[in-house]
Amino acid sequence: MKNTSSILSLILLLLAIYLGFKVSVPNYTPDTDLIKTSFATDRALVHVKKMSEKPHGVGFSAHAKVRAYIVNELQKMGLQTSLQDGYTAGDWANLSKATNILARIKGTEKGKALLLLSHYDSSPHSSFGASDAASGVATILESVRAFLAENKTPKNDIIILISDAEELGLNGADLFVKNHPWAKDVGLVLNFEARGSGGPSYMLIETNRGNGNLIKEFTKANPDYPVANSLVYSIYKMLPNDTDLTVFREEGDIEGLNFAFIDDHFDYHTAQDTYERLDKKTLAHQGSYLMPLLTYFSDADLTNLKSLNDYNYFTLPFFKLVSYPFEWIWILYGIAVFSFIVLLIYGFKRKSLAIKEVLTGFLPLFIVLLINGVVGYFSWTVLKFMYPQYTDVLHGFTYNGYTYITAFVLFSVAVCFFTYHKFNQLSTKNVVVAPLVVWLVICGLLTAYLPGANFFIIPVFALLASFLVLIHQEKPNALLFVFLALPALWIFTPFIKMFPVGLGLKMMVASTLLTSLVFFLLLPIIGFYKRKGFIASLAIFLFLVSMAIAHFNSGFSQGNAKPTSLLYVYNADKNTAQWATYENELSDWTTQFIGTDKTLAKELNNIMISSKYRSSFTFVANAPSKNILAPTIETTKDTIIGENRHLEICIKPQRNVNRLDLFTNEVLLTKATVNGIALSDYFLENRKKGKLVTHYISDNDDTEVTLILPKNEKLTLTLYESANDLLSNTQFTIPARPKDNIPMPFILNDATLLIKTVNFN
Repeated sequence: MKNTSSILSLILLLLAIYLGFKVSVPNYTPDTDLIKTSFATDRALVHVKKMSEKPHGVGFSAHAKVRAYIVNELQKMGLQTSLQDGYTAGDWANLSKATNILARIKGTEKGKALLLLSHYDSSPHSSFGASDAASGVATILESVRAFLAENKTPKNDIIILISDAEELGLNGADLFVKNHPWAKDVGLVLNFEARGSGGPSYMLIETNRGNGNLIKEFTKANPDYPVANSLVYSIYKMLPNDTDLTVFREEGDIEGLNFAFIDDHFDYHTAQDTYERLDKKTLAHQGSYLMPLLTYFSDADLTNLKSLNDYNYFTLPFFKLVSYPFEWIWILYGIAVFSFIVLLIYGFKRKSLAIKEVLTGFLPLFIVLLINGVVGYFSWTVLKFMYPQYTDVLHGFTYNGYTYITAFVLFSVAVCFFTYHKFNQLSTKNVVVAPLVVWLVICGLLTAYLPGANFFIIPVFALLASFLVLIHQEKPNALLFVFLALPALWIFTPFIKMFPVGLGLKMMVASTLLTSLVFFLLLPIIGFYKRKGFIASLAIFLFLVSMAIAHFNSGFSQGNAKPTSLLYVYNADKNTAQWATYENELSDWTTQFIGTDKTLAKELNNIMISSKYRSSFTFVANAPSKNILAPTIETTKDTIIGENRHLEICIKPQRNVNRLDLFTNEVLLTKATVNGIALSDYFLENRKKGKLVTHYISDNDDTEVTLILPKNEKLTLTLYESANDLLSNTQFTIPARPKDNIPMPFILNDATLLIKTVNFN
């Protein structure tokens, strides 16, 4: 009977984990014929397909076509559209001319407006932008269509903003918030984004104060499949990733909710961000958020969303969003600590606990944490050593990344079972004390330093309840412990996958340690398993199988393509040229131009072209000089006024270009304006490596620079002008990439880069 209970409990544990993932997102079924007042994923997919036919970054030919498509779709709904365009440089001195698309549904009252937000530009230079963010635009288009089909007039105005140049520095949002008269009317923003091509869509709050009122209103809106917790946004704020919504919060003090998915992170910003690879369930999940939120917030009071109070919140299958105020966090923690002390006293008084076994119970716990922590921490380093090609996956999540997560979770489980098998003589009630101590310490630290993670205490309460049962009963029911384990399984197992997916496999240590910590919470059930050694052996076997599968899928193929890069760099000052790449493991395609000699790369890496992951050139080879026309540089004003020198410079491209990076020597700049946009004083005081501006050029526009600097300063201006034309430029005969290669994202790629230096003495 006990063996049967053990097997059944194990099956139920696995089933609970499966259900936790399964019910977090809606299923997809073909729904083109769904009634007109409902969101239909298939109808939204039509928009995604139309908008992601070609890469459409700012300055690309397809960019204007995507804009025209969106305007036409809004007008087909009977909405009057307008375009807002203008230059903006954001906070990062990334200048571009953004063209925002706007429409407005009038409400019956004069309260604050609800704004629906996504962006229509794709990441330069090769991304098709199906997920990021055609999926967001499509979600808005289909939801607004369904909303209007109800023929209901909302109380609040509904503003639709499809922003531009998000990928270049949140420029479209910056333009709207700072310059559009509608910005002052906005009370709440709902923003739809992507950082992958599948998985659940996470809700992230943007607020300058507390989140209490937003959580209350979101709960009232009652979306069917919320996936959110107050820890994720705390982590999100620590990352160098912002969305358009960040501009609304920072510049306009406007509250908002982000909805973004991150699974299949390997597609992010790549040529594989296509219509075919977008998970239909994920798009359905986005729609499942917007429809109820649009219905609710179009009639809600949007003037009362600011709050001084914060809430802890998390989601559970079948229970949706669970929340409680920060005022409770120390109370909950105090109750947990007090309950633990009372149970310890009660256990020793009943002689159910033995001090020697309790202390010995810390040994297997620390052994598990040490082994799994070390293995998780060094796993990515070892994997890159074994498979050097992984270093070319710049965001650190490989195509076989899910297999690696599975493998290292299995390894961690094996270590847990094997270690506790060796300490099998200890009774379960004594062994549980150590995990309770460790978890209470963790929750105490989180409550003090990361209070948004205080909800981690909820599974600890369940373990305390199990501890009481263990102390009080000689033959407890295993199924009761399974029930008490549900909070741990449903709260923590998503994190085990989320961390390495969203942050890269370098975060595998989070998965191995969290697997260990969840195992500790399951010890009341594990105590029923007499064949821990067998389960450990089975887990190791499955680990080896998973690693074998990962090995056989460690290469690249069509659909799981190798990121490759190639640049032609022409130095106009020296009349010399070089081929350059960011690849660490050279592809056959790249070796047609570049060998394995790294000696030239060091010198070329002195150039300042920025990349998201601070990538450097790896291999460089000399190349024949081509007729790359340098821009003309005209000084239109150079005068001394008082103690300052006033310079006006106009840079005119002589070829079709996409980008111009300007850098100066170490010189003090009192003021800098580019194309009429003043760069912030903060940026000028803190600019790194002499960066002045990066201009993402549309329509081959000029770059007009106005500088004010001390009159005795000597200015040197270095220009890096690039065009994404390497594969189409008639001066070159570059063969097409093989089908198992894609352009490497996050860097300048497939470009002819010209370097020119100008001295202003």
